[in-house]
Amino acid sequence: MVEHTPSPDRIRHSPVDDAQGIGFGVIMAALGMHILTHMGFVTGQTTGLAVLIAHLTSLPFPAVYFAVTLPFLGLAWKRLGPRFALKTLFTTAALSALVAVLPHWVEFGRIEPAVAAILFGLLFGIAALAAIRHGGSFGGLSVLWIELQDRTGFPAGHAQLLSDVVIFGLAALILPMDTLAYSFLGAAVFSLFLAVNHRRDRYVAA
Repeated sequence: MVEHTPSPDRIRHSPVDDAQGIGFGVIMAALGMHILTHMGFVTGQTTGLAVLIAHLTSLPFPAVYFAVTLPFLGLAWKRLGPRFALKTLFTTAALSALVAVLPHWVEFGRIEPAVAAILFGLLFGIAALAAIRHGGSFGGLSVLWIELQDRTGFPAGHAQLLSDVVIFGLAALILPMDTLAYSFLGAAVFSLFLAVNHRRDRYVAA
């Protein structure tokens, strides 16, 4: 059977499409981060680094998260262009603001840790997918690892994995082992969700 491919004019995202897609991603990510901080979990990548810094310094997590993402915007501009970098700046700023105010609007009681881990992994995955599909991101170390790969040949995927190992290794020094295990579960759910759903052959919009 011959598949019909929509014309580029029909599948290209409009500014309104991008705004609602990124807005949806920001809300899902904020809910995921609210669960993450409520449970005292950690995760990998930039968010996990921000969690550790906030824990060690007692600084507000939203402010730390935004500050951690800023150094990578210059690389994002260089590597992926001004449109991507500006969308990422908007996305991370909006997410930081929403994470700061969300606890005043939504309060959690007891959540079964395994359920919380799965929920934050899924919410992070949905959020990241929404941002990626609309040309943005939540900032991250991945841009740095791409630059490292280009300069040295060391695979970006391996660098990302090693950075997550370091983050979880540092977290093991300050978190109880059960909290660390549930954190790992959430990170695994997030990675699996993206591995299954972030495929260009399943989504052709631009």
